[in-house]
This record gives sequence, structure tokens and C-alpha cells, in this order.
Amino acid sequence: MNAIVAERGQVTIPKALRDQLGIGPGTVLEFTAENGRLIATKRVDNHPAFQLLGKRSRGRSTAQVMDELRGRAQ
Repeated sequence: MNAIVAERGQVTIPKALRDQLGIGPGTVLEFTAENGRLIATKRVDNHPAFQLLGKRSRGRSTAQVMDELRGRAQ
């Protein structure tokens, strides 16, 4: 599978790989370089703060989350 690096250095992980590896919103990836290869490892951290990452926004748009944070929830 291939992905193109965007102008700002962003890459979309192919959906098949995200599904296979259990990578979803809020998943923390650690990046390392080894022998000229980029390696991304899913970080598994049992700290409660890491378990909350990404969970506030699920199923809502960025605008909806921002409205809620600003006290304008509908």
C-alpha cells in the first residue's frame, strides 16, 4: 500500500491497515527511524489520560466540538 506525503508532512494511513491494527481517532503513534525506514508503533498506555484521547469528539464534527467547548452546545 502506498500513501503520498502532503505539503505539511501529513500521511493518511490506508483504512485496511487502520482496521487491521486497531488504529482509530485518538490513537497515539510513536515514530522512529531504523535503517532508512520510518517505523510507526501504536502506543499502548494504561494511564487514564491516554485512554481519553480522542473520545470527546467521536461522531461529531470539529465545529460541533468547538461549539460545545465554547458553551454553545445545541
